[in-house]
Amino acid sequence: MHQTKNDLAKKNREKVIETLNARLADAIDLKTQAKQAHWNVKGPHFIGLHELFDQVATAVEAHTDLIAERVTALGGTAMGTARVAARESSLSEYPLEIIDGTAHVDALSTAMADFGKKVRKGIDDTDKLGDADTADLFTEVSREIDKLLWFVEAHIQA
Repeated sequence: MHQTKNDLAKKNREKVIETLNARLADAIDLKTQAKQAHWNVKGPHFIGLHELFDQVATAVEAHTDLIAERVTALGGTAMGTARVAARESSLSEYPLEIIDGTAHVDALSTAMADFGKKVRKGIDDTDKLGDADTADLFTEVSREIDKLLWFVEAHIQA
């Protein structure tokens, strides 16, 4: 831990940083899963899905920056390399063999829902540790992921 004058107790900051770094790994993984779908989708709804998957990747990338910067603001080290993300992500492996748009919608929405669930748990966990700022950050991420999940799932809900 780096020195900081942040008044959150060190033991609480350590736990919050651990939670943030766990979600950082997941967010990096989710971004690459969205790009995998973006690059490889085929089918009659190609352009709409291609653009939507890129929108998801862009939004998640912005969230990785928020999460990583919060880690460092609390005196931690953001663990954000591709190798760390691959080792630490709690998301399921994305199926690399799929190309069909519906299959990508299903796979990506599953990953997004799992990420959203873990982010919501982070809201509660960090709030209990007295870190309303991180809970608020996770609330912002959760709100955006839920909206994007709605956009993605809408393609298989009719």
